[in-house]
Amino acid sequence: MAIDKNINILVVDDYLTMIRIISNLLKQLEFVNIDQALDGKAALEKMSGKSYGLIISDWNMEPMTGLDFLKELRTKGNNTPFIMVTAESKAENIVAARDAGVNNYIVKPFNADTLKTKLSQVLGAF
Repeated sequence: MAIDKNINILVVDDYLTMIRIISNLLKQLEFVNIDQALDGKAALEKMSGKSYGLIISDWNMEPMTGLDFLKELRTKGNNTPFIMVTAESKAENIVAARDAGVNNYIVKPFNADTLKTKLSQVLGAF
């Protein structure tokens, strides 16, 4: 089954340039409904009024990290597909994210092909 390019996607990062990069890569892959939040708390607020088919979140943010955001979602029973983006490739971070319920993990820097591969693993074939 092909990926629904009309799903709502939430990109969460405290660095606006990174939000723009990820959003542009998603647009290149023909996704159209892309929202943004600058941290986990802002993302939770956005999610209270809208449902999302995918979340792509940075790990290292204040005041709520991507990992804390993910844990909060999973604690509430929210199983929205979640891709964590980070500059850290340490094994313990990957394990912590997997234990918290992440669906996939991308290490910065990355390109459109990497994002497409991770999206396919999480959402299905293009």
